[in-house]
Amino acid sequence: MTKKIGGAVVRNRLKRRLRALAAEVVPARAPAGSDIVLIGRGGGLTANFSVLRQDLEKAFGRAARRRGAAPQR
Repeated sequence: MTKKIGGAVVRNRLKRRLRALAAEVVPARAPAGSDIVLIGRGGGLTANFSVLRQDLEKAFGRAARRRGAAPQR
């Protein structure tokens, strides 16, 4: 987490929200064997948790479509 977001308390609060979000969504939606990187932004502190969950699920859907459309090597 970068110091651009705020002090240590703010960064840790955002980090806890992202960890809780990842614990709910990643096991069900992430492709097996993939590495997931979540980047916290300032809006993540004030956004509704259900909106964050929907955004992350949508991102996994886009990634799955992109992954399926990639040419085979």
